[in-house]
Parts: sequence; C-alpha cells; structure tokens
Amino acid sequence: MSTRQEGAQSLAVRSRDDLVHWLADGAKSRDRWRIGTEHEKFVFHTHTLSPVPYEGERSIRALMQALIDRFGWEPIQEGANIIALKRPDGAPGGTISLEPGGQFELSGAALSTLHETADETHEHLREVLTVGEPLGIGFLGLGFSPKWTLAETPRMPKERYGIMTRFMPSVGQRGLDMMYRTATIQVNVDFADEADMVQKLRVSLALQPIATALFAASPFTEARPNGFKSLRSEVWRQTDPARTGMLPFVFEPGMSFERYVDYALSVPMYFVFRDGRYFDASGASFKDFMAGQLPGLPGERPTLDDWSDHLTTLFPEVRLKRFLEMRGADGGPWQRICALPALWVGLLYDQSALDAAWMLVKDWSAEEREDLRATVPRLALETPFRHTTVGEIAKEVLGIARQGLSRRQHTNAAGEDETIYLESLFEIVASGRTLADELLERFEGPWRRNIDLVFEEYAF
Repeated sequence: MSTRQEGAQSLAVRSRDDLVHWLADGAKSRDRWRIGTEHEKFVFHTHTLSPVPYEGERSIRALMQALIDRFGWEPIQEGANIIALKRPDGAPGGTISLEPGGQFELSGAALSTLHETADETHEHLREVLTVGEPLGIGFLGLGFSPKWTLAETPRMPKERYGIMTRFMPSVGQRGLDMMYRTATIQVNVDFADEADMVQKLRVSLALQPIATALFAASPFTEARPNGFKSLRSEVWRQTDPARTGMLPFVFEPGMSFERYVDYALSVPMYFVFRDGRYFDASGASFKDFMAGQLPGLPGERPTLDDWSDHLTTLFPEVRLKRFLEMRGADGGPWQRICALPALWVGLLYDQSALDAAWMLVKDWSAEEREDLRATVPRLALETPFRHTTVGEIAKEVLGIARQGLSRRQHTNAAGEDETIYLESLFEIVASGRTLADELLERFEGPWRRNIDLVFEEYAF
C-alpha cells in the first residue's frame, strides 16, 4: 500500500470535473509508456521461522536501518518510526514500504523494458539478502502466510493501518487476513487516452482470473492445506464488497473516466491525511468531504492528494489511478516477479496483441466473469469454462503475450528479447501444475506434511 509523505499541499478539489481531469491527465503517448512492478515478501527469522516484529535487535526496523547504512536508502518516517525507504533524489530504485503484517514491498521505478525490471528485481533481492543474513532474517515469496496465525503476525506502526484494522471487520470476514497474511506481485501500466484505458481495463479485468490461476501460490494456512490454490484471491472475495471485485460497469456502454470517478465516489473513505497525521474517516463519503461536511473535520475540503489517497483504498481486480494496476497475482519467487509484467506488457502494450486479447474475451458475460473469479481460487488451471478450461485459455493468452513482446524488439546484452520472462508461465501451462500444485505435492510427499520445509526450499 502507498506511503504518504508530508509536502506542499496539492490543488483543492472544486468539483467532480477536477477528479475526472486528474485521472485523464495520466494519459501518455506510447513512447512514454513505462512498466512499474511491485512485489511483496514475507519476512521470517531463519532460525525459528517466526515472523519478524517491527522493533528489536533482529527486526523490521533493524533491516531497514541496515539498508540505509549499507546501500544508501533514505528513511521515510511517521513520527519516530521508519515506515518506508526511498532513494536519494535522482537515484534509481523505487521505494521500499511495509505492508500491515511486515510484508516487505519493493515498489519499483517506472522502467522502459522488462530487462530493466529483471535487473531492478535482482538488485533489490541482492540488497535485502545481504543485510538480512547477518540479522538472521529471510524472505519468502508466496501468496498467503503458510504457517503463522493472525494472532502471531506482527503489526506495523502505520496510522493508516490502525484505521483499516478497526474498520475491516465491519465490512467483511477476511479483511484482516488480507492485510496481515497475504502477499502479491503487481504491475502498473500506462494508457494513451480514454479509449485505450477502457480497452485495456476491460481486457485486463476479464483476464485477471487467468493470471490468478497462473500465479496460484497460496495453498497453506497455519501449516495445513486450506483447500485453495490461491487463498489470497479467495480472501479478497471476502474482504469488502464495496471496494473489491470485477467492476461489471466497466463492460457497459459509455465506460469512461467519469464512470470510474462515480464508482470511486460511491466507495466509503478510510482516512484523511493532515499535518503529518491520519484522521479516521472510515465509512464517510468523499462527496461529504467535497461539501466540507466530513465528520470530525468540519469545513475541511479535499485536495487532489486526498483524491489520490482515496483511490489507493479501492481494491478491484484492476485499479485505475493515473495508470492501470494489475492486482490478481499471488506473491512468488524471482521468476514469477518478472513473469507478471511480461504477461501484461505483452498483452497491453502491443495493439495487435491487445486487439487479439479483446477478441478472446469480448463475448464473455458478466456472469461468466464472476464465475471465473469465484472458482479459480480453488481450482486454478483446472477451472472449467464453456467447452474448455482455464488452462487452455491460459495457453492462448500466453501465445498472444509472446507475440506482443516479440514485436517490441527489446533485447538484452545476450541478444534475448523480452519473451524469455514468459518461459516459466509456458512451463506451467505445459505441465498443468501451478506453484500451488507443486507445493502441495511436496507437502504430502517428501516434506511429510512438515510446512517448515517451505522456508528452506522456497525462500529467496
């Protein structure tokens, strides 16, 4: 989740049109399209396999301080607490932030090619492993915490997380699990104009369950199989129906920036950031905020930064901000981190590929899309769809993505194009076995139902 920093106040919101224009201003010409990759990792003590608390000698705070001391990261603080890291002005590397349960997230820089994404990911993992080893701290990429209970999971000292923690149980059964026990890989992509945004949003929403199936990697809860291949995805279905889901209105005639603004205005708020502090506004309306009638802050009106904050508290399967954020994948190992942007860049950044993907999904009904969203978390590639399966659809989708990447013609020093980052996904569809299937087989076989071995064999 994003980290707000104190700075110069942004422009005031005067009308709904300001909100629409703010989204529309995200449009970029094709030569300015970039790739932003985010990935979260569970952090554990290597000797005890226990979660890492914020404070202490071998802690999240100590880990962040080591990154500051060794690699020149700069702290972002909330009061006395370091809650995120940034690079010095002008230096590459994105930002590092903390999810509610201590999941360690890199929000990568906006990059031009997948080769740059791979280099960024490699450098980030090199740094965290370098400082983590002497602290006895390791990192695991899966979609759901495989061992720890919710009570055992630490809580990071960020005010916005405290507000969300209090509010979540009032709107869904699994909101706290979502916050504290899930991890994901996400990718951000650009759009050229409103029509391009709409086509990309429709394609990516329809295909998000296919991505969920390909990246399924959360079959364990509290050291036992949980009956799902992507429990992380199922948890989102039980978090908060007002701000999650497949956004059926996106596929209706007249979809536009305005339609998305109206949807966002219908979602209750969580908080307002003022004077370096978060004020609890949970359940309140952004419309009331615009009218200066926000309970607790009478007369206060929003700025465009407040609007940006509000959009980060919407959690549909694809989120629109000034870019599109793909949200369907479980966390996973290094190859998966690079494979997710490869999938979506291949599909969305080449017009022929985007058109082919739209032809594939344009006649899927709202009911069919919802059925996929509901069934894929349990069955992944084996999910039936019409006369075929999600696994077969995934093969076709990957073929389209490979053609899209090939046409981009971006090669690395070895002369390889960006299609190399799809190889792990082609292996999955060829075998029909997701990472979740692999993990379950090892759990029932050589691990003899000992979940501790997942930390030994699958940690970064």
